[in-house]
Amino acid sequence: MPAAAAPADVQQRALETWGRRMGVQLTLYAPTGELVAHTGDVLPAPGVERTQSGWLDFDAGIAALKLVDGRWLIGRRASFIPHQPLRVAGLLALIALAVSMVAYPVVRRLTLRLEKLQVSVEALGAGDLKARVDASGCDEVARLAQSFNRAAARIEALVASQKTMLANASHELRSPLARIRMAVELAEPQANPAVREELRRNIVELDLLIDEILLASRLEANAPNLSDDFETVDLTALAAEECARAGAQFSGAQVHLRGDSRLLRRLVRNLLDNGRRHGGSSVLEVALIVPQANTAQLDVCDRGSGIPAELRERVFEPFFRAPGTREGDGGVGLGLTLVRSIAERHNGQVKCLPRPGGGSCFSVTLPLS
Repeated sequence: MPAAAAPADVQQRALETWGRRMGVQLTLYAPTGELVAHTGDVLPAPGVERTQSGWLDFDAGIAALKLVDGRWLIGRRASFIPHQPLRVAGLLALIALAVSMVAYPVVRRLTLRLEKLQVSVEALGAGDLKARVDASGCDEVARLAQSFNRAAARIEALVASQKTMLANASHELRSPLARIRMAVELAEPQANPAVREELRRNIVELDLLIDEILLASRLEANAPNLSDDFETVDLTALAAEECARAGAQFSGAQVHLRGDSRLLRRLVRNLLDNGRRHGGSSVLEVALIVPQANTAQLDVCDRGSGIPAELRERVFEPFFRAPGTREGDGGVGLGLTLVRSIAERHNGQVKCLPRPGGGSCFSVTLPLS
């Protein structure tokens, strides 16, 4: 039923709709006893002595229900004949109609709260650790919402603590690593050259691992505020410099975008390093294009053995190594993970695609605005 404040014609249409559906005559009275709307005959108004929530008059075939806002809904089957054997069924139908009209707003309010809780649960499962739900009220749904909020807050705190610990540990490892490097450099000249070279190689690899873990932790910890440090970046010049350093072939359009130049340089460098390690002996080909008005696309292509279709998403997972890859090939397993994180922090994405004729292409798309 429309609210008591609804216009009379709205209440009249609603009453007519319910009357046709149920085959009953309906009359609606205001709390003051004033006639509001009716279908068919005008049924008698409740007397002043009627203070209960409703009543049944079997002789007259009439059922009455007092709504929550004080209005009275009076109903009678349109074909009612006194003492008809089916009058009880008709009155029960009237009661069911009245109860459903009163209960619907309550049930709908409850289902809406459950739907909001479901949305928050799905958001938390998708990685939004700040997802919360309104926990106002004192019923079972409110208590369930409070439990969800406490669990979500606990998960968020644990993940934040883990990220902070990882970042701090990576930072603290720099000092002993520097001392080890200095000790190797100061080693006696007559020390075994092969051992010294192996130590240097291991130190460089460990230094790279610490650097990439530290960057990954900072990206996760500062993700919400990262765009505050964005500036206009000449992506064409940046990519050309990195390609010259890596000996890659570069061609591209002039592209400027808003971003973090240090992170974008790391993105390009990691893609080039990955291509050099796994792309065979051929020269890497890098292209920067603008396929759409507001999008830049950076493609880094090699002529290596290629990546199977089922592994093209997994290569972006931390510390993933494709079957057949050796530790001696270099890398620490975080380069492509950082590429995806940096692209996503710039509202972009990266894909691993097969290259016609053999090899792979890593394609990064970034918005220009």
